[in-house]
Amino acid sequence: MPERLQKVLAQHGLASRRQAEAWIQSGRVTVNGAAAYLGQKVDLTTDRIAVDNRPMQPAQSPQYHYLLLHKPLGVVSTCADPEGRPTVLDALPEQLQSLGLHPVGRLDAYSTGALLLTNDGDLTYRLTHPKHDVAKTYQVQLEGVVSEQDLAAWRQGVELDGRLTRPAHVRRIAPPTDGTTRLEIKLLEGRNRQIRRVAQTLGYRVLRLHRTAVGSIQLGALRSGAYRTLSSAEIEALLAESDVQPTVLKQPSSPVVGTLPF
Repeated sequence: MPERLQKVLAQHGLASRRQAEAWIQSGRVTVNGAAAYLGQKVDLTTDRIAVDNRPMQPAQSPQYHYLLLHKPLGVVSTCADPEGRPTVLDALPEQLQSLGLHPVGRLDAYSTGALLLTNDGDLTYRLTHPKHDVAKTYQVQLEGVVSEQDLAAWRQGVELDGRLTRPAHVRRIAPPTDGTTRLEIKLLEGRNRQIRRVAQTLGYRVLRLHRTAVGSIQLGALRSGAYRTLSSAEIEALLAESDVQPTVLKQPSSPVVGTLPF
């Protein structure tokens, strides 16, 4: 049955769907020897697909991997960095580096905490597309004592780039001490550096930004630099939270827990 090319590339763990779209636009993908185009439909039983002139092997069903990483400070959430900074993939053990893993969304280099990694491009699409409401929870330390008025504004929405942010759950998690404020913030959207930019708009500077959960997946006691695989129940919960009900749940690889070499 024909399916969109970018979806096929994602389902085979080659890239996230957005990455696949970028590959197609840049001319890296061909179908039957001709340059592919966005929206093109392919049939794996008859069409020959290649990425960077390397044929895709449709008969090889990919083994999906789903990791939760406690991202340390200073590590970038990309597969490669032109500035030479350490990436989440550079830090993984060698046996995991060749599996096509990529981060699901991003945490900036100066933020820490829960970050999902997978080679399941379809799941990445479901969890990052704006039409799916998958909450992300953060603990934030701000310089200054945040007023109740500013907290109310944050909850209702603050204008960034000409449009309001979506309503957010914001609460104090400790009384102000040492001239700082500690908040728990839960977002249903993920604009670039959103928490830092909203804080700046309201007149505060972020001192620490730490993500504690992605949907129902809690970072818990996982220490900085450590990672673990998600259970089948956790993957099913993420799919349910993104309002997607799969007929067949993709099974994760065998459990693995480790620590990144920092």
